[in-house]
Amino acid sequence: MAKVKITETVLRDSHQSLIATRMTTEEMLPILPELDKVGYNALEAWGGATFDSCLRYLDEDPWDRLRKIRAQVKNTKLQMLFRGQNILGYRHYADDVVEYFVQKSIANGIDIIRIFDALNDPRNLKTAIDATKKEGGHVQAAISYTTSPVHNNEYFANYAKELEEMGADSICIKDMAGLLLPYDAYDLIKAIKGRCSLPVELHTHYTSGVASMTVLKAVEAGVDIVDCAISPMALGTSQPATEPIVAALAGTEYDTGLDLNQLDKINRYFTPLREKYLKSGLMDPKVLKVNVNTLLYQIPGGMYSNLISQLKNAGKSELLNEVLEEVPRVRADAGYIPLVTPTSQIVGTQAVMNVLTGERYKMCTNEFKGILKGDYGKTPAPIDPEFRKSIIGDVEPKTYRPADDLEPELDKLRAEIPQYIEQDEDVLSYALFGQVATKFFESRKAKKYHLDADNADKELKVHPV
Repeated sequence: MAKVKITETVLRDSHQSLIATRMTTEEMLPILPELDKVGYNALEAWGGATFDSCLRYLDEDPWDRLRKIRAQVKNTKLQMLFRGQNILGYRHYADDVVEYFVQKSIANGIDIIRIFDALNDPRNLKTAIDATKKEGGHVQAAISYTTSPVHNNEYFANYAKELEEMGADSICIKDMAGLLLPYDAYDLIKAIKGRCSLPVELHTHYTSGVASMTVLKAVEAGVDIVDCAISPMALGTSQPATEPIVAALAGTEYDTGLDLNQLDKINRYFTPLREKYLKSGLMDPKVLKVNVNTLLYQIPGGMYSNLISQLKNAGKSELLNEVLEEVPRVRADAGYIPLVTPTSQIVGTQAVMNVLTGERYKMCTNEFKGILKGDYGKTPAPIDPEFRKSIIGDVEPKTYRPADDLEPELDKLRAEIPQYIEQDEDVLSYALFGQVATKFFESRKAKKYHLDADNADKELKVHPV
């Protein structure tokens, strides 16, 4: 058995899970040289919600963040999370946008692209996989893990084999809600390893309290890589902590080879940052608790806080338990779709509406109708035809890849924002986040104008006429 490798998530999923992706580039830069010395398999540093958060909340250019990280990280691979045909946004994009996004991600410094689809529909991964291969990147194809009457080890092992045949270089079990239990992890990894020959990585969350035990059983089953977060930014809705996993495996046949003294330098850097986040309210102590509702209702941490906030806004917080019980029923009606962005939001919002109106499906969101119409791809289990008809009438659901309906978008998008484009990548920021991106471009322009004005002022002072 080769030693187990560790991917560190502190620059992406860890702060996405604990502080709504609000860690700034400035907070990351000082520790990058030390992170680079550890010997991680990879640093997960980009993708997921970081792109949206940079533009929407931090007034930062996500492309600039990636370039700055790459400049400091010379020895360790950089990894990103990519939502298949959804890229980093919330709808399907045309193939030319997907291909160009992959090209620019790799050109700016990404080595490994972890590509997943919320429904595990391989058709939604094909363009991104092919584009990554073309650009010489490492394709890590991810399985969105969930449990249901149709999801079993055979289902997941067959899907892993299909992803291998599509060109994946490694497989990730993406357990976004922390549902994977220790002995189930052992059996699942054995099943996948028995069906395909690729390295397997485990990504899980501590939400339900079992993640470290799950990692240990996964290691015994032969997992190659595990995702962890440095301890000040671990546990709760984040990943299991890096240092205890390293310590637990030290001196065994699975020894990671990582140095706890080097990890301590990183721990000491993030400890005061954690205190700062707690003090500012960015880190809510609620996300640090073990949440057994995860196992009962299969609800990821982010979705749970979303439901609480929706009910609070409606002045109906007391209905939380009813909504939690409704979520699995809505999910079953929608073909047992895994709950991850964007399906977690779609199912959660529909469950809230069902409870608030007092009548199931009296009102339906367009997105929920979209699931029934096949707009997001093929659901794991077929949807009951009578149920579908009661919601969308006689509309024929799509049986083909949803993105086949989309015309190329890039040229049209470029033509909409010539006044803002300062780098090739700007068209991609605009493609994914429209008005949010243009607002950022305006701010960037204004800052540049002030900087130029300040410099001109200094010039005048230095060279008086």
